[in-house]
Amino acid sequence: MTLTRFVTKNAFRNKRRSILTVLSIGGSLVLLTFLMTIWHGFYNSEGSEQSAQRLIVRHKVSLVFNLPSPYREKIRSLPGVTQVVNEQWFGGQYKDDKPANYFAQFGTDPEELLKVYKEYQMPADQLQSWQHDRAGAIVDADLAKKHNWKVGGRLNIKGVIFPVNLELTIRGMFTSPLPTQAIYFNKAYIDEGFPRLKGSDGFFAVLADSPESVPRVAKAIDEEFRNAPRPTKTESEHAFQLGFIQMLGNVKAFILSICMAVVFTILLVSANTMAMGHNTHRSRSSAGSCAGGVLQRFCTVVSCVAGQHCGRLAAHRLGQGTLWQFPSATTCETCGCARASRS
Repeated sequence: MTLTRFVTKNAFRNKRRSILTVLSIGGSLVLLTFLMTIWHGFYNSEGSEQSAQRLIVRHKVSLVFNLPSPYREKIRSLPGVTQVVNEQWFGGQYKDDKPANYFAQFGTDPEELLKVYKEYQMPADQLQSWQHDRAGAIVDADLAKKHNWKVGGRLNIKGVIFPVNLELTIRGMFTSPLPTQAIYFNKAYIDEGFPRLKGSDGFFAVLADSPESVPRVAKAIDEEFRNAPRPTKTESEHAFQLGFIQMLGNVKAFILSICMAVVFTILLVSANTMAMGHNTHRSRSSAGSCAGGVLQRFCTVVSCVAGQHCGRLAAHRLGQGTLWQFPSATTCETCGCARASRS
């Protein structure tokens, strides 16, 4: 009997057990692949060619605190800087609070945005229309398709962080090599509705003249405002995006914990299947029966003990809050509301 025939014969001797084993291991591998894909998308993804030349300048303490608008021209005057655009996170609510209706909303300067984000492509007439309408907005083309938005349509967003409700008109749609799920509007709209915000910006997007000069430019910006009342923290665009993810907690540790549990589960399923197969095909001798029974009982005991240990460890870690570290609440200096902060 060949090895292939031996494996095939024993695999289909108990079809129910074989199918359940394949489904268990297959489902675990699918979950493991899904988690590793999320990991890669968050921490190892490569941005566009232009993103390698961009830097984000924010307040050194937290995103909660804004920076003075005059910083923009000071940054523009530094060697290696070609373009600078201001941006302000709005964080409003579209229709309701369902996750399907969530997308990023930024107030910015329509004259400078596409000079910094050069990979954004849109018709010239739509760009001019947006630049001449203070209540206009441009939206991601994929996001517009999702919500069935059309150019010229109305877009109403309820203010949550700021006491301003946006009543925007869609003036254009842009495309990007990577999905953005974002809309941009004129920051002057917020300044007029909430004068307290005027003269400050959430952060600045800086375009360097080359990827090689990015570290030097970042160091020069932070050195420029090191002794200022509001010091800055300059980081790459990718690091800035990860900052938003870190507001959810220690996502990296959480994903790794689930991956370790999945791998351990695959090992237990494999060991249990081998024990059952050995028990089924053991010899009729008493020694063979004893060995098969001992092996099966051993795997069962290991599975129970390991499951209890993992459950207690997970409960202990969750109780101490090491898997998830939620951001602390900080009072926003702009509007006085309590917001989650990140150092």
